[in-house]
Amino acid sequence: MTDVEQANGWLYHITDQLGDKNRREGLAVHYLKESLSSDNTNGQTWYLLGRCFSTLGKVHDAFVSYRNSIDKSEASADTWCSIGVLYQQQNQPMDALQAYICAVQLDKTHTAAWTDLGILYENCEQPKDALTCYLNAIQNKGGSSNLNTKIKYLQQHLNSVAVQHLQSKQKKLPSIEEAWALPIPAELTSRQGTITQHPMGKNAMLHSQPMGVQQNTLSPGNPGVVLPDDPLNKKKALKRPSSEPLELPAPPALTPQQLQLLQHLQQNEASLNPNQRQQLQALHHQMMKYQQYQMKVHQQRLTDPGQRSADMLSGMPLPTPITSSGLLPHVNIPDNATPSQGDTGTSLASSLQSGGSSEAGLPKDLQKFVTDHLNDTDLSALLNSSRPDLATSIAEDLLAQFTQCQSTSVKKQDPSPINSQQSSESSQHENTPISQDTVKTTSPSKHSSHSPREGRIDPTQVEYRVKCDSDTKLVISRNVPRSHSPPPAPFNISINMKGKEVLAACRGYGKGGITTSMLGDRCPPRPPSPPFPLPKDSLNPPTPSVYLETKKDAFSIELQQYCYSQPVVVIRGLAGALKLDLGLFSTKSLVEANADHAVEVRTQRQQAPDENRDVYGNRLWRCDSSRGRTTIARYAQYQASSFQESLREENEKAKGLHKDSDSDSNSSSGAKGRKKKTIKFGTNVDLSDEKKWKPQLQELTKLPAFTKVVSASNLLSHVGNTILGMNTVQLYMKVPGSRTPGHQENNNFCSVNINIGPGDCEWFAVPESYWGVLHNLCEKNNLNYLTGSWWPILEDLYEEDVPVYRFIQKPGDLVWVGAGTVHWVQAIGWCNNIAWNVGPVNARQFQLALERYEWNKLQSYKSIVPMVHLAWNIARNLNVAEPKFFEQVKSCLMRSLRQIRFTLDFVEDLGLEVKWHGRGENEAAHYCNDCEVEVFDILFVLEQDKKFIVHCQDCARKIHPRLEGFVILKQYHTSQLCEIFDRFQLAHHVPTS
Repeated sequence: MTDVEQANGWLYHITDQLGDKNRREGLAVHYLKESLSSDNTNGQTWYLLGRCFSTLGKVHDAFVSYRNSIDKSEASADTWCSIGVLYQQQNQPMDALQAYICAVQLDKTHTAAWTDLGILYENCEQPKDALTCYLNAIQNKGGSSNLNTKIKYLQQHLNSVAVQHLQSKQKKLPSIEEAWALPIPAELTSRQGTITQHPMGKNAMLHSQPMGVQQNTLSPGNPGVVLPDDPLNKKKALKRPSSEPLELPAPPALTPQQLQLLQHLQQNEASLNPNQRQQLQALHHQMMKYQQYQMKVHQQRLTDPGQRSADMLSGMPLPTPITSSGLLPHVNIPDNATPSQGDTGTSLASSLQSGGSSEAGLPKDLQKFVTDHLNDTDLSALLNSSRPDLATSIAEDLLAQFTQCQSTSVKKQDPSPINSQQSSESSQHENTPISQDTVKTTSPSKHSSHSPREGRIDPTQVEYRVKCDSDTKLVISRNVPRSHSPPPAPFNISINMKGKEVLAACRGYGKGGITTSMLGDRCPPRPPSPPFPLPKDSLNPPTPSVYLETKKDAFSIELQQYCYSQPVVVIRGLAGALKLDLGLFSTKSLVEANADHAVEVRTQRQQAPDENRDVYGNRLWRCDSSRGRTTIARYAQYQASSFQESLREENEKAKGLHKDSDSDSNSSSGAKGRKKKTIKFGTNVDLSDEKKWKPQLQELTKLPAFTKVVSASNLLSHVGNTILGMNTVQLYMKVPGSRTPGHQENNNFCSVNINIGPGDCEWFAVPESYWGVLHNLCEKNNLNYLTGSWWPILEDLYEEDVPVYRFIQKPGDLVWVGAGTVHWVQAIGWCNNIAWNVGPVNARQFQLALERYEWNKLQSYKSIVPMVHLAWNIARNLNVAEPKFFEQVKSCLMRSLRQIRFTLDFVEDLGLEVKWHGRGENEAAHYCNDCEVEVFDILFVLEQDKKFIVHCQDCARKIHPRLEGFVILKQYHTSQLCEIFDRFQLAHHVPTS
């Protein structure tokens, strides 16, 4: 029965004819779980379940299933290959590399793993390594025509200038030879240990000739790879105890080039642009991961003498912790100190492990650090030092080492006057990536001149950056002389705390002027790598469409859920099903209602929808247009005359009097050299005034709640003020060829667009997960993804394996654009459209909006949705029953409270008064006048030209480090915010009878 259920589950997964994909996958999961309920030791069933979860996009569940597959059965190349695919989809190329390497080490003939590894290398612009993998993929079983074509292309162009340029660039991944030698997961350690005892050594496992043949270096002429026969190939890999946790591949160490780049970026941190800041953060993140791994391995070897001895006998160097500078951690040992051969250090380590800290006076948080990160020699050297103040300084020395390991930069104190220090401190902070909590202590120490060594680091002088989230600790060294008091204890903050407890825990830690991220301790958001490449025949997918016949269909929960699950949906028949009077939005009705209403006009060149050429006929991404103003009445005249001119031309053509028209935009033949007709597109017509447009806005209340402009289930209705075009209706008046260039909606919110007619519009849409590819293509074409005007070349997207939905929107059709979907639109007839944004009340929408909110900060781009302000209003107005969405909002509120406390610390430390200002009803959120980031609760106001201008904390410090001339205003009572924070709790669904 178990085998039957397993077979049924897999049959539903692979057979398209068995129904809708979501339904099939649901049944597949059901049958596989039934099979596991009978026999949960079947590793193959766990693997198949992981494949199904992966198809459904349930990454965590897929990982859990793959882990169980490895636990329950022998190590499988298929499983590791699938883990690699998951990692690649999650934009973790290094982890994907490790998983693929595990797969091909288990099965050197695994075509899929070699192919996927080649694609990974190709995406990372390492064509030589990609070619090596592709050649291995076809070595045993031949290859597909696509793969053979790709190999032929790479072989022909491997010596070209472009490919040589890619090879000379800094590598994103280790080469295939380097990757083969990297540490592998615990499941394969016994097998790998046997391999290292092979007569040819570990290096024989690199891409080489068969046993006994001299290894050749890889070259264009000899790129083939033949791996040596492994005597264990025919044996089963040893099974790992099921209780042992799954260990994923080791993170990569920084290459010498990366270390050099890191040092350069750190030295020039104050002048970095946003992209360089992201690069600096990524290098920091990679180094910290590698440090943690090295320290973990180091501790394991300390506790396993047999393994340590084996490593020493085999000549393998013992791993040692490194600091962010790439050197060994600095321990404050005087020149005359000598390591002891006794067991004192071991005794201290034992006492720390047992929880006792009275002898050394260490906080509990440092006890774990000492146990995990210091070896016996380090502790012995500390305890046997002849320094007279050892008893009182061991904890401080350990803190210095601890902060050095945890920090991303350690700088020497400049013994300059206080004002100059603060100015320097301000400059450094302004250029710190916004998504990291930044902590600085720069008070001079009176002991600094007595340091026995020039490189000695005083824990009261260390400047460092740490991460802080709901479950992480923020350790800060205060500006107090060493002789006065020890550093303050670490603190925890959690969404389970009361608001006042969060404020109390954070109090006193913001005196240096800290700006934190609403994403917590995550790395700064950045454009994602593309998902796993689709087959070429899947790059033009059918557009999800729904045909409505009745009002009941329109208001069904199934329609709402379907729209939420898709990148884009065309809802046809909506106007008829709901009896919408779209004539209210016709040009004639608009002129009758408000003829003098303002219209923004974009002057463009008329072109075919799938083309974009400059005046010389060259294809390009840039979509040029000039901006102007007119009125509804005047544009209506232009729209009508354009239609009449087109009719006249059609009549002349029918009579044979009209030759090739310059205005023919539907043919791409002979496009070069042809002068394009100029057209005018009436855009962004504001229909927010309820007095002027009452009949039109009233008609839209007939729509389903999830598509309404104003609705409790629309997050944008909870912002509390008007955001033109987002929580209000905008109108677009078009003639054929009118273009809305490529874009994602503001802060990745969803949008609704209805075609009023009488003509059609053509749409192009790309799923959110591919926006990183379009971002990179924009940069390649010298365009700014956020602020530029661009029209993608479809062939470029095809070459990059980007799927594109392409469809026609007819009069009365509603297009639902999902969160983060990239889209561009062209009118192919004379028509009007109305559109607005909506925010589904779910975790995905809030997360994508918050990520874009933080990425916009890095790009110096204004987020017109004030996400912190919105989060507080969500807590006021909504009962949230979705746990993930609740945690996201609550965490945002917690970080907002933390930022308020840090800001108050900074202001109070300067001796300035915070004045009560309050906030008016429906008052718009405030933005910094200089950098345009949202400013919540505490406003830094400066009078300029008899106007009161709001600044954020960072920009205020730029103007004057001590905020001279600023008035600091507060808009909310802290007790009021704490009450909202405490009252916002996870709601529970009440079953209805």
